[in-house]
Amino acid sequence: MDNRNAREDDLDRSSARLDRDADLGGDDRGDDGLMQAVHFDRYGSPDVLYPTVLPLPEAARGELRVRVRAAGVQPADIARRNGEFARRGIDADAAFPQRLGYEFAGVVDQIGDGVRGYYHGQEVLGWCDGGAYAEVLAVPAAQVVAKPPMMSWAVAGALSASGQTAQVALRALNVGRGDTLLVHGAAGGVGSIAVQLARLAGARVIGSASRENHAYLRTLGVEPVLYGEGLVARVHELAPQGVSVALDAAGRGAIAASLALGAARERIGTLVDADGAREHGVLRLRGECDRDRLRQLVELYEHGRLHVHVREIYPLAHAAVAHRDVETGHGRGKVVLMVYQTGDSGFGP
Repeated sequence: MDNRNAREDDLDRSSARLDRDADLGGDDRGDDGLMQAVHFDRYGSPDVLYPTVLPLPEAARGELRVRVRAAGVQPADIARRNGEFARRGIDADAAFPQRLGYEFAGVVDQIGDGVRGYYHGQEVLGWCDGGAYAEVLAVPAAQVVAKPPMMSWAVAGALSASGQTAQVALRALNVGRGDTLLVHGAAGGVGSIAVQLARLAGARVIGSASRENHAYLRTLGVEPVLYGEGLVARVHELAPQGVSVALDAAGRGAIAASLALGAARERIGTLVDADGAREHGVLRLRGECDRDRLRQLVELYEHGRLHVHVREIYPLAHAAVAHRDVETGHGRGKVVLMVYQTGDSGFGP
């Protein structure tokens, strides 16, 4: 993972800029009782996303109010925005306008009744049920953990949901020592974390990705293969005996390839291909979040055992551009929205 230092420095500089911009607002931020957010009022392309002004939320009992500094952009955001979730019956009756954003990092600025162990001004990260594409968020305290000082805002905003999705997937597949794991989409936001956790668990990891991401995967201890036609033969060149377990974070025929490589159906899981899971009788994996699980990820990062690659940072007002970036499906690591203060360039022309 030696190649990560320059990028980490870039993220730290971006975070420093974010802190500087936030300081411009001082303690007067939100005095008008309003905040900026991103919503959508119909399913469709990234163009349906629009900025809006909302009343500041209040922290209810058991909640924290957080001034959001960064929010990760996930495939789940895309699926909700383009209507895929609704077509699959997930929150199909949700009313418009709808909110996006399932993972965030920020600063506590209000503490609800009954909450202990947090303080005003504390830097935190966590997950929510939507709504992180906003300047301020009210969230149950049980979904928040402390952010280490050495963790950049961009990394903190990118970790909570993607990291836990990777954890849950590997546990469902019982990945461990002696396994040969094939990860389809190994360089993506979830895949790049999954391969590292699998390596820490003692597994041999083969990862499919575009050619330009092969060097990156090698820094993570992964044996890269080119995705697409001929994948099965290329994996057999690395592992003549095939693979014992497979995680699909890409789609595009990954389940059929995993079966051809000898993995049992109960040890093949997909995060993205619900129809394929039903057709082939493999596991349909879903992200689940838990505060202790998130703390484990944070500790791994603190001790240098987990790397979170952020490939691109956009201001909140450019959420549509960020969605187009994620929709390419070939990017390395995560895309993050940095949330600036009302009136700052993040929502400017």
